[in-house]
Amino acid sequence: MELKFPQILMSLRAERGLSQRKAASDLGISQALLSHYENGLREPRLDFVVRACDYYGVSADYMLGRSYDGYQEFKTLVSRLAELSAEASRLIREVR
Repeated sequence: MELKFPQILMSLRAERGLSQRKAASDLGISQALLSHYENGLREPRLDFVVRACDYYGVSADYMLGRSYDGYQEFKTLVSRLAELSAEASRLIREVR
């Protein structure tokens, strides 16, 4: 299934546990406008796409549904970081 911009935008926000209000504020737009983008009711301007890519740490190709490679690498790194953090916490508890 090919993902489109609205679906990708919404899933990036949801995966990070962000509310529409928080993401919209961070991106410098209203919550209503973000909702319109996520529901495909409005198409964003290029400057918003660039801000959203920077905010979520993905490429424009990923954001536009053209490539999934870089994002998979990002998810793998985040997952590994979480594992290392859990291991560090465990070691700290053992030392105490």
